[in-house]
Amino acid sequence: MVQKLVIYPDDRMNCTSTDVRSFNQTLWDVIEDMRDTMQAHDFNAMAAMQIAYPYNIILIKEGENYHEYINPRIIKNEDLFDSEESSIHYPDVTVSIPRYGKIKLVYEDRNGQVHYEDIDDRELAATLQRKIDITFGGNILDKVNKNTREKILSALAGKGLMPQTDDVCPTFSKKDYFVSFTDKLLILMGLSLFTPLFKFSKETVENIYTFDKIAFPLIIALMISFFFYAQYEAKKYKQCSSCQIGNNIGVMVKRSVAALAFAIGAYFLVNPY
Repeated sequence: MVQKLVIYPDDRMNCTSTDVRSFNQTLWDVIEDMRDTMQAHDFNAMAAMQIAYPYNIILIKEGENYHEYINPRIIKNEDLFDSEESSIHYPDVTVSIPRYGKIKLVYEDRNGQVHYEDIDDRELAATLQRKIDITFGGNILDKVNKNTREKILSALAGKGLMPQTDDVCPTFSKKDYFVSFTDKLLILMGLSLFTPLFKFSKETVENIYTFDKIAFPLIIALMISFFFYAQYEAKKYKQCSSCQIGNNIGVMVKRSVAALAFAIGAYFLVNPY
C-alpha cells in the first residue's frame, strides 16, 4: 500500500529507528509498503522512516529488483569523495556531502540471514550511507555547516513548506495530561508504602489506605481513557505511525501494572484493618 511521505518539518525523521528482531509478516508488509511507495513516486531508494515506519530497513532499487537491507551497518569504509545529494525529506534541496566511495556492509535479509557485501560503486555507497544516516535519526542537513543549514531552512520556510495541521502528529498531545496525572498518583501510591516506617495515628493510616484504594481504580480509568484518546488521535492525525500507537499501549500497560503492584503492596503494608 502506498504510504504518505514524511516531509520537513515533520520531526519524526529525527528519531532513531529500531532494529528488526522479528522476521515475519509484519516486516514483509512494511517492505511491501515501501516498495509500493517507491514505485508510486519513482524513487530509487528509501528508508522505512521516510514513510513513518521506525524500523531499520532500507530498500534500494537495482534495475527492476529491490534489494532489501535489514539492520544494515557499515563495518569498513574508504575513498572519501564529495557527493551531491538530495533528500525526499527536503524537497528541491541539493547539498555536497563527504561520503565514502567504498564500504563494507553487514545486514540481514527478510528471513533474518546475515550477509556481507563489499560496495565500490560511489553512487550506491553514498545512497546507502544517506539512508543509514536516516535510520540513526540523521539527515543531509546534519552534514553541512550551520550557516548553510540555516539558509536552507529559511528558504524552505519561505516556500511555505508546512503540512496541514491534521497531517502531522503534534509535538505535545492532550493525552500527555493523562500520563502526567497518572504519574503523580503513582508517586503518591509508592510513597504510601513507607507508612509502616512512621508512627502515624490509626486515623492517618486509614486515610492513606483510603487514598490507595481510590487511586488504583482512578489510574486504571485514566489509562483506559488515555488509550481511547490515543486511538482517536491516531485517526485524526494521518501520519501517526503504528509504532506510536504501540508506544501508547506500552505506556498504558506499564502504568497499570505499577498501580496494581502498589495496590497489592498497600493491602499488605498499609491496610490498618
